[in-house]
Amino acid sequence: MKRIIAGILGAALLSLGAQAQASESKALPDYSWSFDGIFGQFDRAALQRGYQVYREVCAGCHSMRLVTFRNLADLGYDAEQIKAFAVETTVIDGPDDEGEMFERDGKPSDRLPSPFPNDKAAAAANGGATPPDLSLMAKARPHGPSYIRALLAAGYEEPPGDFEILEGQNYNTYFPGNRIAMAAPLDDDVVEYQDGTEASVDQMAADVSHFLMWTAEPKLEQRKEMGIKVVLFLLVLSGILYAVKRKVWADLH
Repeated sequence: MKRIIAGILGAALLSLGAQAQASESKALPDYSWSFDGIFGQFDRAALQRGYQVYREVCAGCHSMRLVTFRNLADLGYDAEQIKAFAVETTVIDGPDDEGEMFERDGKPSDRLPSPFPNDKAAAAANGGATPPDLSLMAKARPHGPSYIRALLAAGYEEPPGDFEILEGQNYNTYFPGNRIAMAAPLDDDVVEYQDGTEASVDQMAADVSHFLMWTAEPKLEQRKEMGIKVVLFLLVLSGILYAVKRKVWADLH
C-alpha cells in the first residue's frame, strides 16, 4: 500500500514538474529605451505613435482611468489637437437642474473614456476575463515596457504539442503560465501612422509600450532633472564645505 501511494505521489510530482517547465516564461529580449538612464527622456514621436496605437487598437477593450485628455500636452499635442481628441468622445454627465443625467461632448479635462460601463460588463464581453486598466501597467510588471513589448511583438506562438490550451485562451511565451485570454491584438499595418512610420508589429508594440511607460510615470523626466540638480548642488556644497574646513584649520595652526 505504501509503495502504491509513493508511486502515485511520485507521478503527480513529475507531472507538476513537467507543467511548471512547460509554462516557464522566456527571458525578455534586451530592448533599449530612450528613457533609460539618469539622462533618459521620452521620445515624443514614439509617445504620439503609441497613443495612436492605444486609441485605435487597445482602447476597444482596455481603459486608461488615470489619464485626462489635457495630460496629452506632455506628448507634444497642442490645445486644438487635444480638444479634437476630446470631442470625439461622448461623456455621461449630470445631474442637470431636473436631476437627470445627460450626454455631452468630451472636454480636455475629462479622463480617457472606458470601453465598458463597469467591470462586469467588460468581463461579459470578453469571455469572463476583465481586461485590465492600462494606466499603471508598465509599473505593475517587472521590466514593464520590455515585458509589454515582448508579449505583444514576439510572445504569441503555437503551443507545444503537449501543452493544453482551453477555449478562449491563447499561448504566449512571455505571459506568466503561458496562457493569456487576449488574442494577438497587432498585425502589420493595423494602424496608419500619421508621421509615415512603417507600422510593423514590433514598431507598434515598441511605441505603445513607450506610451504606457509615460502613463505609468508621467513625471519621470522631471524626477530625473531634479535628481541631477540635487547631485550638482551637493557636489558644489561639498566643495564649499571642504574649502571652509581648510580655511578654518589653517587659521588654527
